[in-house]
Amino acid sequence: MPAQLIDGNALSKQIRSEIAEKAAALTARGLQPGLAVILVGEDPASHVYVRNKVKACQDAGFKSVLEKYETSLSEADLLARIEALNTDPSIHGILVQMPLPKHIDPHRVIEAISARKDVDGYSTLSAGELMTQLPGFRPCTPYGCMKLIESTGYDLRGKHAVVIGRSNTVGKPMALLLLQANATVTLCHSGTPDIGHHTRQADVVVAAVGRRNVLTADMVKPGALVIDVGINRDEAGKLCGDVDFDAVKEVASWITPVPGGVGPMTITMLLQNTLEAAQRKAQA
Repeated sequence: MPAQLIDGNALSKQIRSEIAEKAAALTARGLQPGLAVILVGEDPASHVYVRNKVKACQDAGFKSVLEKYETSLSEADLLARIEALNTDPSIHGILVQMPLPKHIDPHRVIEAISARKDVDGYSTLSAGELMTQLPGFRPCTPYGCMKLIESTGYDLRGKHAVVIGRSNTVGKPMALLLLQANATVTLCHSGTPDIGHHTRQADVVVAAVGRRNVLTADMVKPGALVIDVGINRDEAGKLCGDVDFDAVKEVASWITPVPGGVGPMTITMLLQNTLEAAQRKAQA
């Protein structure tokens, strides 16, 4: 029996509706959630991502500030602008779109963002809060993956989860979130000799490498739940993920499609983090 699809578009729509209601309630109290997005340079993909983020903010009733700068912007000027936004009471979240021009150090930029406004969840402080299970901002893509799993009613307690990919933005935080849900986690990567050996034992597989067909049907345990984080294109230019979708869906019990799976949830969880930042300020 083919796997059931985990519909990221539908779940995202539901969560965004809830976010908009909460944002309206905060705005009525005089505290409209505000997100500032900084874009440096002319990377075409970045322009698309930023446009989608700004539209999502507006649709949710947030204050949305978009600042575009030429590639020649100096690191010092960018850091100064971030510092000004750190002290702006109308801004609750700050996002600097990656990648940045080569003359700007992304680590310095991320660390310059106030911990109270790090809604991407990329700073070392946010990573430490995730590691130690303290309240903080979770990186948006892994956060969205957890919501997708939760939407199926699947109980992660005692299950074996395999994450393929060890990036700081997806793989590592994904493993930590699965651990917090009481799964037993294996983290595979380019140095793992036989990834299939691990995935064939897994109840849950999260593929987050950025390479087509890194997970094939012969690598999947029958009935496993599969989350595909990858964004790639096939020979025909069609969008696809890291998972051999057509084959794996015949083996898995649940699977996310690409597009329409993890992608919509990433921006949704950015909104959620921004809302939480505004709520914390209201409580303070």
